[in-house]
Amino acid sequence: MEQLAIFGGTPVRETPIYYGRQCIEEDDIEAVVATLKSDLITCGPKAAEFEKNLCEVTGAKYAVAVSNGTAALHLAALTAGFCEGDEVIVIPITFAASANCVLYCGAKPVFADINPETYNIDPACIRKLITPRTKGIVAVDFTGQAVELEEIRQIAEEHNLILIEDAAHAIGTKYKGQPVGSIADMTCFSFHPVKTVTGGEGGAITTNNEEFYRKLMRLRTHGITRNQTEMVHPTDAAWYNEQVELGFNYRITDFQAALLSSQLKKLPKFSARRREIVERYDEEFGKMPELIVQKEIPESDTTRHLYILRLNPEKLTCNRRQFFDAMMAENVIPQVHYLPVYYHSYYEKLGYRKGICPHAEKLYEEMMSIPLYFSLTDEEVSDTICAVKKIVAYYKA
Repeated sequence: MEQLAIFGGTPVRETPIYYGRQCIEEDDIEAVVATLKSDLITCGPKAAEFEKNLCEVTGAKYAVAVSNGTAALHLAALTAGFCEGDEVIVIPITFAASANCVLYCGAKPVFADINPETYNIDPACIRKLITPRTKGIVAVDFTGQAVELEEIRQIAEEHNLILIEDAAHAIGTKYKGQPVGSIADMTCFSFHPVKTVTGGEGGAITTNNEEFYRKLMRLRTHGITRNQTEMVHPTDAAWYNEQVELGFNYRITDFQAALLSSQLKKLPKFSARRREIVERYDEEFGKMPELIVQKEIPESDTTRHLYILRLNPEKLTCNRRQFFDAMMAENVIPQVHYLPVYYHSYYEKLGYRKGICPHAEKLYEEMMSIPLYFSLTDEEVSDTICAVKKIVAYYKA
């Protein structure tokens, strides 16, 4: 048996590969440079141009570009009207922002468990958690797979709840042939560098609700409007603007928006390559009883952001930490997505305790994310598979 690098053996790779990486090409750079050389590098035409392009990709009527994905969630939660005394249902296997946006509004996150096969929020758990105080649902498209939108929308409509879809992972995904971004009351995107398309940072909210759109636009810019119909003291003076509510400076720059518009043109090829890599991983790892492959609902045509490698503890003699460290030593650098939100010490201070969502907690103990991005070469994919197989063979029960 080949000795693991962690114990002094030769690593699979000499140089590391990471779980995620952006792809910035010459035309992306040219788009940014052209904007930097223009008269306006913020509050110019490129943000609106990107919003139009995002509407075309998602099928949504309206899009509001913001500074990052957390800002998108915050504004969506405020627009939904979440406030003190309200409860909002969310899953724990997500980045903390999915729940933090509820706290920003003074409301209480209520954590629903996952489907143990798809890792997305379980609609049956949502139903069990609804109380007279429930105001909304933040449903996260974890790894890029669409949540069970039809059933969750039905639950939301039955109970008069606002459905916010956290699609930070899911740009390019379709549900029953309809693009993510055009289905929930509001859908939030993130354009961090490890996402499928990037602006360096950046985020957006899409919606089909004009009232939500107008409020999102105001909240993005300090609550200030130039729209006379929204003013208390309207005037047609060209210089006049009026703050009508308390908002934030969550604007995106024009050069970020220019980069995003360039990146959106590549979404089809980005999605296709990610699917190709996922298919190869599934083919290799699906034959190994020591590993568990994430299942997908047939309704989701998924552009995968993360590939989750889940360990079968009954078939291996190591725990997740040992496997993770062995992957690091082989120079295939994984990550864990995510620590359950209520495990964070801040949430402990709020009174949350372990045991709330047993399926999510079990998944956390057994999972890690392995490399998945557009520019990952076939050789790097093979090296990743080789490293996983090498470690599995060593720790096989």
